Amino acid sequence: QSFKLLGFLDVQSVPCARESVLYGSLGSFVVGLGHFVATSRVRRSCDFAVGGFICTMLGYWFYCRYNLAQQRIRQRMLKEGMKNRMLFEGSYLDPEKKQTGNERSDS
Repeated sequence: QSFKLLGFLDVQSVPCARESVLYGSLGSFVVGLGHFVATSRVRRSCDFAVGGFICTMLGYWFYCRYNLAQQRIRQRMLKEGMKNRMLFEGSYLDPEKKQTGNERSDS
């Protein structure tokens, strides 16, 4: 059974959504409580708590998605490198193959 935030964001299947909501709720609590302790104004503290939730959630969302995109790029590069290694292993294009004197003079 999935949990949908605002009726359309499936928190369990969308990467980074669960963590963003959890960090957003923690940020909401910290900002709201901090503002209440500082000013003792309940309504304004609730407004700050909602703002803290939105800012923290969006901030962590972008941070997590950026890291996820970088990880996917690294995985793609590693996969391509492994494919090239299998393809060129043992041939004259193999970068790890030791070059002899004749091959060095040709380059």
